[in-house]
Amino acid sequence: MLSKSLVIFVGIGIISGLLFGIYLIDVKNTSQLVYVEGSGISVVTEKTDFKQGEEIKIRIINSGTVPLTYDASLGLRITGLSGILMYSPSFSAEKVISTLESNEEINISWDQINNDGDPALEGLYKITVTATNDQGKKVERSTTVTIWK
Repeated sequence: MLSKSLVIFVGIGIISGLLFGIYLIDVKNTSQLVYVEGSGISVVTEKTDFKQGEEIKIRIINSGTVPLTYDASLGLRITGLSGILMYSPSFSAEKVISTLESNEEINISWDQINNDGDPALEGLYKITVTATNDQGKKVERSTTVTIWK
């Protein structure tokens, strides 16, 4: 007969593994491009796992049927999973694309250098894109990427 504590620890391990797996399925959302009627935005990367120092190419796509407008950073924010801002592009006034029509896209590359000039460490990063539709409502979409050594 197995000891009571062994059964408890094995049971806790199985339950916690299942819950962690469900969490990772939610965090590692791989369906990046979704077309919708009305307001929609998508953020697409060529893959989800990158080597440290590898350039990450990001496509911001208006996947809806109405035009979207952006701020000076094109609505792009790259954060750690804790929410701490790692990177947000800044462009001169003449490079800012203020309106993105339906099915139009913007391509941005991130060289894994944070806003403070340090290289990104290995781990999970959340890429979030935010825009505003023609009625003034915020439209947001995010995806996660993993940086490995």
